[in-house]
Amino acid sequence: MYMILMVLDKLGNSLQGAIKKIAGGGRIDKRAVDEMIKEIQRALLQSDVNVKHVMDLSTRIRERALDEKPPAGMGAREHVIRIVYDELVRLIGVGTPLALSKQTIMMVGLQGGGKTTTTAKLARYFQRKGLKPAVICADTDRPGAYDQLKTLCGSLNIAFYGERTDDPIGIVERGLGELKAYDVKIIDTAGRHSLEHDLIEQMEKIHAISRPDQKLLVLDAAIGQQARDQARTFHDSIGVTGVIITKLDGTAKGGGALSAVSETGAPIAFIGVGESIEDLEKFETDRFISQLLGMGDIKTLIERAEEAFTEEIDVEKMMQGRFTLKDMYQQLEAMHKMGPLKQVMQMLPIGGMKIPDDMYDETSGKMGRYKIIMDSMTEAEMLDPKIVDGSRVKRIARGSGTKIEDVRELLKYHRMMQKAMKGLRGGRFNVQKMMKKLGV
Repeated sequence: MYMILMVLDKLGNSLQGAIKKIAGGGRIDKRAVDEMIKEIQRALLQSDVNVKHVMDLSTRIRERALDEKPPAGMGAREHVIRIVYDELVRLIGVGTPLALSKQTIMMVGLQGGGKTTTTAKLARYFQRKGLKPAVICADTDRPGAYDQLKTLCGSLNIAFYGERTDDPIGIVERGLGELKAYDVKIIDTAGRHSLEHDLIEQMEKIHAISRPDQKLLVLDAAIGQQARDQARTFHDSIGVTGVIITKLDGTAKGGGALSAVSETGAPIAFIGVGESIEDLEKFETDRFISQLLGMGDIKTLIERAEEAFTEEIDVEKMMQGRFTLKDMYQQLEAMHKMGPLKQVMQMLPIGGMKIPDDMYDETSGKMGRYKIIMDSMTEAEMLDPKIVDGSRVKRIARGSGTKIEDVRELLKYHRMMQKAMKGLRGGRFNVQKMMKKLGV
């Protein structure tokens, strides 16, 4: 679920490198452990994790790595990864469970932290889960907040309530009355600084009127060490029940926000990993740490696939080799819904294998080009690619604005896909062989 190797690339790479140093030796001694600990400390400090948390974490990892013997059948690498995994989970804590049921959510945060956009993303999250969300704009301080949120909600067909008045308390009261029929009501409040007493008082009044089930604090990943004090101030004021960390795609840090979570005890509910309205992911500590250490995230991959592949797929037909271009087109569309290729690949436990960014770009470009080419094909050609002869190839290339070589490459790719699907029948699934067959 969490694109952490993209989001906190330096931290993930450094932690994996530190583990490899000790794991590659096949034995655990004090010198090797100390080297690994230094690498982990450097990685966490550079990512703005609080010094106290780093030292506590490294002490526990060192003691366990030296004192605990690997369980029977577990090698040094797996043992070290398990220890680091356990201690990172302990540092970050358990995520906030947000029930998929009727509720009122209050959004608070600092100015410029991405709170308004996150409000729309959260509404979209509940919409995807089959609930009816509605948004109330109570941010009357920032010019453009009303228009921004109204536009975002309109593009998603999400109910919106707001007024062009300077009465946030009244807006919330009237909005809740208007939106009684909706399952999830999300209130976007004005962004503020923790020392602005009048805005803190306004926030407390909105809290008293709305009596929200959840109070979510939105924190920018780049906030740094001041995150702890800010989070504590909000928590003392209204009792924060969860944190959403935003803009993790634009910073190699994020440790300050994680430190705030650990310091205040307010768990993480979601993380924002991109600019798209879909780029908000439910936070679960075990998945987060798994990807951080290069262990993949198969659980999220399956969940995304279930959401993306909404049409019924005749698996038996495909395994028998009856895999048409139309089938492939549907799969490409579903893959696109699952997110960028780099995100999807990083959910696979491929042992820390690094795939160059230009390879992702090239593959994504090919997938997009294939769809354009198939849009220029007839229904008969999509159902039976064997009828696509030389003259048809030329016509398809002209219609799609591509080269003849591109059309032939698509047909060749389809044959490889067809062969790969057929090869699954009665055989053992091999991820690496399958990836190789599909040209990834």
